Amino acid sequence: MKKFFLLLLAMLVVLLIDLSAQQKKDKDNTSTDEKKEEKSILEKTGFSGLKFRNIGPAITSGRISDFAMHPDNPKIYYVATSAGGVWKTVNAGTTYQPIFDSEGSYSIGCITMDPGNPSVLWVGSGENNNQRSVGYGDGVYKSEDGGASWSNMGLKESEHIGSIIVHPRDGNTIFVAAIGPLWSKGGDRGVYKSKDGGKTWTVVLAIDEHTGVNDIVMDPRDPDILYATAFQRRRHVFTYIGGGPGSAIYKSTDGGETWNKASKGLPTVDLGRIGLSISPANPEIIYAIVEAADDKGGLYRSTNRGASWEKRGSYSSSGNYYQEIIADPKNPDKLFAMDTWMQVSVDGGKTFENVGEDTKHVDNHCIWIDPADTDHFLVGCDGGIYETFDHAKTWNFKANLPVTQFYKVSVDNSEPFYYVYGGTQDNFSLGGPSRTLSSNGIANDEWFITHGGDGFETQTDPFNPNLVYTQSQHGVLARFDRLSGEEVGIQPKAREGENDYLWNWDAPLEVSPHKEGRLYFAANKVFRTDDRGNSWTVISEDLSGQINRNELKVMDRVWSTDAVAKNGSTSLYGAVVAFSESPIDENVLVTGTDDGLVHITQDGGKVWKK
Repeated sequence: MKKFFLLLLAMLVVLLIDLSAQQKKDKDNTSTDEKKEEKSILEKTGFSGLKFRNIGPAITSGRISDFAMHPDNPKIYYVATSAGGVWKTVNAGTTYQPIFDSEGSYSIGCITMDPGNPSVLWVGSGENNNQRSVGYGDGVYKSEDGGASWSNMGLKESEHIGSIIVHPRDGNTIFVAAIGPLWSKGGDRGVYKSKDGGKTWTVVLAIDEHTGVNDIVMDPRDPDILYATAFQRRRHVFTYIGGGPGSAIYKSTDGGETWNKASKGLPTVDLGRIGLSISPANPEIIYAIVEAADDKGGLYRSTNRGASWEKRGSYSSSGNYYQEIIADPKNPDKLFAMDTWMQVSVDGGKTFENVGEDTKHVDNHCIWIDPADTDHFLVGCDGGIYETFDHAKTWNFKANLPVTQFYKVSVDNSEPFYYVYGGTQDNFSLGGPSRTLSSNGIANDEWFITHGGDGFETQTDPFNPNLVYTQSQHGVLARFDRLSGEEVGIQPKAREGENDYLWNWDAPLEVSPHKEGRLYFAANKVFRTDDRGNSWTVISEDLSGQINRNELKVMDRVWSTDAVAKNGSTSLYGAVVAFSESPIDENVLVTGTDDGLVHITQDGGKVWKK
């Protein structure tokens, strides 16, 4: 009998070899036209049979980068989102329509309307921040029909666009502040000018391969006078440097053809990100919010068209994520600053206080102030769009803009409909059903929060789908019971005499299918629990390369620990960032660290091989 099966297997192998050879021969004989036809059929079919449907949630929205308001009709405005394209409303936000989904970038840094023709829009792709979760873009886009269609106008190597200005009397003249790549040198950096509506570009202000331009403003009385802020920065997995000798303020008096430094009075140490605003109420006043080394940054003001700057106060936000100021349309001494908690000054920048956000999401990035009624403004933050008509006493949340930024998504094995879980940028970890028995579809109240903070990987218990393992940044892990709503913290803690663990921003989590109650979690060491997180066993020593990140080169040199924003908003270096358990053999585990090491164990963690 055994010989019979071996013979049968041998015949099957020969048959498969002959079949494979014949298929290869047939493929080689296929004409070029037939191959093109096959490719065309594949392209036409692809995923066209799959239809996406929105299942929620509408509990929160997501990060907003910029607004562009119609000058004659405030009910019409455009929204640039950090991770969800561009949206348009024609009814003051009652509904929004996506108008950028077919283009090459999902992350948007800024949007500008031609002041001479509201139908002409300019979009700078790539978020204009420097956070670890920032998305990059592929240049500048233009629409001539109110966002119905778009054309990529170049600067594709910029990756991050800070701002765009269109000449108020000549729509063919455009200025672009290109910050350049965040994670590498080179690319399109500086101020670019076009005189032919974006067909060609000339770099009119270039500093170096590490320094771009993040902001540019124009004197409303004289479009030949412009100010720009150069910004040197670099992010790596192990660090962030938020400034350098390349950062400065520049001024042009000839329509951007030539530029000169205009930094007299600013700190003489390395500068970081600088935000500018010219007062519409009195254009002789220019405000600059300045990030600098040695805590010497602050709010500066010029009353002589940038010839010199006076320090008004020590307030400065974070150049990594904010550092933008907006002057009030009517009051020259009033200005708003984007920050975690939005700030307002009524004494020309000497002092700042909270605007008021008790019923609003924080982390603010843009604001539009109604020039006809300055108690009315729109604000874009990490939680979407909020509108106030009484100067921040009360807020109206726009719950209909579905741009929640999910880092990771997972599903469980619930019946009759599985549940979908995910962790989001600054908007909790969430869960909700994939379908419902209601003819109304999935209701918003069917979604629920499993954990707060920035949410990351969520895993469900394969033996009990009501148990959800959910986490937030830096290894904060919890067990959530979907039936009771109970949340129990189960993060592993350092043992007596042991150094604190080093957690990545997004720590790896895996629930084992081999044994009920078993989970794996990792910092710089790997942990296992067999009782759903009630207790943990350390099954590895430190698996990182033990590298001192402050000794690594950034922008071609090693920087002092006093460098601007050094290591700011960066995970502790030397942690496990990837983990996998073999689905076949429970003893085979593999890890990967952020400093480039892979370890494997074949005995459940007793011995690890690098």
